[in-house]
Amino acid sequence: MDHLVLEVGLAIALIALAGLLSAKLRFSVVPFYILIGMAVGPHAFHFGSFDFRFIESAPFIDFMGRIGVLFLLFYLGLEFSVGRLIKSGKSIVVGGSIYIAINFTLGLMIGIFSGFPVAETLIVAGITTISSSAIVAKVLVDLKRTANPETEMILGIIMFEDVFLAVYISILSGLVLSGSSSLGGVLISAVIALGFMLLVLIIGRKAVPLLNKVLNIRSNELFALVVFGALFLLAGFAETIHVAEAIGALLVGLVLAETEHRERIEHLILPFRDFFGAIFFFSFGLTIVPSELGGAVWLSLIAVVITLLGNFIAGMLAGRSAGLSSKASSNIGLTIVSRGEFSIILANMGKAGGLATFIQPFAALYVLILAILGPLLTKESKHVYNFLNKIIRFKDHKEKKPVKPKLKDESASG
Repeated sequence: MDHLVLEVGLAIALIALAGLLSAKLRFSVVPFYILIGMAVGPHAFHFGSFDFRFIESAPFIDFMGRIGVLFLLFYLGLEFSVGRLIKSGKSIVVGGSIYIAINFTLGLMIGIFSGFPVAETLIVAGITTISSSAIVAKVLVDLKRTANPETEMILGIIMFEDVFLAVYISILSGLVLSGSSSLGGVLISAVIALGFMLLVLIIGRKAVPLLNKVLNIRSNELFALVVFGALFLLAGFAETIHVAEAIGALLVGLVLAETEHRERIEHLILPFRDFFGAIFFFSFGLTIVPSELGGAVWLSLIAVVITLLGNFIAGMLAGRSAGLSSKASSNIGLTIVSRGEFSIILANMGKAGGLATFIQPFAALYVLILAILGPLLTKESKHVYNFLNKIIRFKDHKEKKPVKPKLKDESASG
């Protein structure tokens, strides 16, 4: 890896260029990061001596991208608190169940009507069901919507999806990779994932006085080491028990949001969130193989349309079940429409299991389209709602007002 530092330097320069371009065009920066990653990735087009592919640095940039997801979710967790989520527990379970049921059923229909075998159908359903925690977190921060009434439900659905994902991956890994599935193993995985999250939230809330004392550190260096150590240790431990590491990071943020040091932690984490978050989306672009996208165009477009419809309906039902207004409920479906890291994980599982070759290009194109549409629809959600309201005439009721958290700094790389 003689050129590792040079490639990483070029990657950062290209990411900065993409950010400047998006700012100039006043558009979400996420699609720009992904597209520039595609343009220089290991699978990008090259002609003779003109080879700008990032080959040697791709694994290292991918690791930096994983760190980016942790910081994005950690920061999002800081904007909430354990108390607020526990109080909203029932509505989150109801809303998350509605969201999963609608989108998973539609995903199964895509596979069944396309005539895919059972294993491929289940993979496709998983790809089209799970939202991208990283993109959702990035968009909420960029658009300064962390204090919106619907954001609590969005955060809850993301966590609920992880419980579903833990169970689903357990089933698929047995079916796809070994040809069998143990009901006992699936139930154990589900209980472990749910128990871990509840345990962290409950213990974290009880430990706030102790955390206030532990974090009462004058040295910024030691303070950063303690916070980062907690973040990476809990996220890493979560991964070992088959709970997404990003959810572990989110849980740490939720717990530390209860402490009197929240603002200091936010100030500390901001530059890391912006820098590594940008690298995550760039690294995702590196994984896409442009030459394989053509054969999955129609299937991807159909899936995108169905996902947009299903997401909007699910968001409306989930939001209304929690007593939110029609406008806030519509924002739920429009905000979590993006698909990303979890969809790619499921596609890679299909490849490892020797399933049909269309799965990876389908997942890549599907994710890319929604990674572009998701931030755009979220930004223009007011206009989308007003347009649909003229056609459907949503009936409204009194909306619950949230406790607006004070944000130290809501600057973003985009």
